[in-house]
Amino acid sequence: MANHIVVIVSDFKGTEFIEEAHNAGWTVTMVTRKKLLDKPWPWTSISDTRTVSDDADVMEYVRAVTNVLGSSRVDRIVGLDEFDVLTAAMAREHLNMPGMTRSFALRFRDKYTMRNVARAAGVPCPEFTGVFNADEINEYLAAVPAPWVIKPRHEVSAFGIRKCETADEVWGVLNELDARNNWRDHPSQFLIERFIEGEVFHVDSVVENGKVVACGVSQYGTTPFKVSHHGGVFTSSVVKYGSKERKALEKMNVELLAGFEYDRGVTHAEFLQSSTDGKFYLLEVACRVGGAYIANVLEYASNFNLWREWAKLEIATAEQPYKLPKLRKEYAGITLALANTDQPDTSHYTDEEIVYKVDRPKHVGLIFQSAKHSRVAELIDDYTRRITEDFLMIAPVKERHDD
Repeated sequence: MANHIVVIVSDFKGTEFIEEAHNAGWTVTMVTRKKLLDKPWPWTSISDTRTVSDDADVMEYVRAVTNVLGSSRVDRIVGLDEFDVLTAAMAREHLNMPGMTRSFALRFRDKYTMRNVARAAGVPCPEFTGVFNADEINEYLAAVPAPWVIKPRHEVSAFGIRKCETADEVWGVLNELDARNNWRDHPSQFLIERFIEGEVFHVDSVVENGKVVACGVSQYGTTPFKVSHHGGVFTSSVVKYGSKERKALEKMNVELLAGFEYDRGVTHAEFLQSSTDGKFYLLEVACRVGGAYIANVLEYASNFNLWREWAKLEIATAEQPYKLPKLRKEYAGITLALANTDQPDTSHYTDEEIVYKVDRPKHVGLIFQSAKHSRVAELIDDYTRRITEDFLMIAPVKERHDD
């Protein structure tokens, strides 16, 4: 009987994960929202699909996974989206199956827990405080220079982040949240941290037996925060091999994941390099694949695809252990933006270094690959300008993820 993996996926992503598991001879059952059934999933790789309502809560997913076991043995349960990490952990706990527990997964989902674990591991974070006690908040605001940001503890990306310049402004936001009178928006669901101006980098890792066996180090040109709040073209590109920034980030990333006691899987960590002191600070770390086609960028630059490596790690056995592909050291980068038309025509974008074009309604995106770092940087600058002139549409920022 083939081994059986259940993937929980509440957004359209992870197709390479599903394909990899299927190609290795595993039976794949997908649990997803009804509205996602019309997406181009790799249906030939999926043996069974269980649906939940579009507004399903965590327990509806857990119930759906439990029902799979009513007719079939299950060997692995994996949540592919950021919001599925805790759901999968709860399903594993309910069914007494191996894998990350909910309390362990929280260190990757709860930014307050995350910072406390990182700080205990010696990884620098912007000064922060939980939102529990008025005196402690006032002491923090008196001790830590403005500006500050108020962040949801459990959201992702830039959703729900507020920047404040004065203590009165901070208290205004906290009082407004409290006045909403619901638990999701309760002030204790947020943290306050010092806003640091600087450049944002991300390190995306493959981890086996507690060791980082492969990682990509990249830098955002335009950060997700700025794009989501002010519009523009999102960009990210691989950092020069052997550079001092790359060496520092690789070292910090290893220390971070060791402190988190992360044993196996993939991670996406974001670090800020302060424009004032030049030091690196942790922004966040997640135990899933980074968004915005980062997996594709790293595949072109380094010959490993985070989705496929994650799948191979999950389905590895003593008889068929995990094996990392041969890595390479080239450069790649991406430009990505919302387009002002449903099907943007990019046929006039013809540089030979364009190796991938995003095929998604209302989006225009290009991935570049070159042996030269300078050439990728040149292309990103050029196409950021061209995409802005040809297609750019700015959508209003959401306050938070609609799950």
